[in-house]
Amino acid sequence: MTLPLECDLNVEVSKLAARSSAGYPKSKQPVSRWYAAYTCPRHEKYVARQLDERCIDTFVPLYRSLRRWKDRRTQIELPLFPGYVFVHFNLEQRLRILELPGVVRLVSFNGQPATLPEYEIETLRKGLDLQIYAEPHPYLHVGRRVRVLHGPMAVRKAF
Repeated sequence: MTLPLECDLNVEVSKLAARSSAGYPKSKQPVSRWYAAYTCPRHEKYVARQLDERCIDTFVPLYRSLRRWKDRRTQIELPLFPGYVFVHFNLEQRLRILELPGVVRLVSFNGQPATLPEYEIETLRKGLDLQIYAEPHPYLHVGRRVRVLHGPMAVRKAF
């Protein structure tokens, strides 16, 4: 998603870097990572829009689906991972994420937000940019092991 104009300030890179690391020792500077935010049902696009307005980088992978109603057929964009928005931030910004309407919690393990590898997000983005056909698999169940055999995420294992 593109950032609003307010986020694209014309600031020298050196000043921005100095300001962002001010007050932190070099080894303790906050690092931005990818996290998954769990949202209320059907709030993925709304949450992503709210985060974009706050200049926080988000990624909501979407796929197109043909839907039929009595009087018409139309293609709509649905989230590839229903109920989740990928968010790039440092943990000091956690409260800004959690206070948004529609965000339930961050996906966590042992009480700590779980980070997502940068290469996984980039692989997913590249695959969708190449317009590779993707949609949620209807027969997957939570906890079931899968192996991706073809496509940009081939040879990856997941639970």
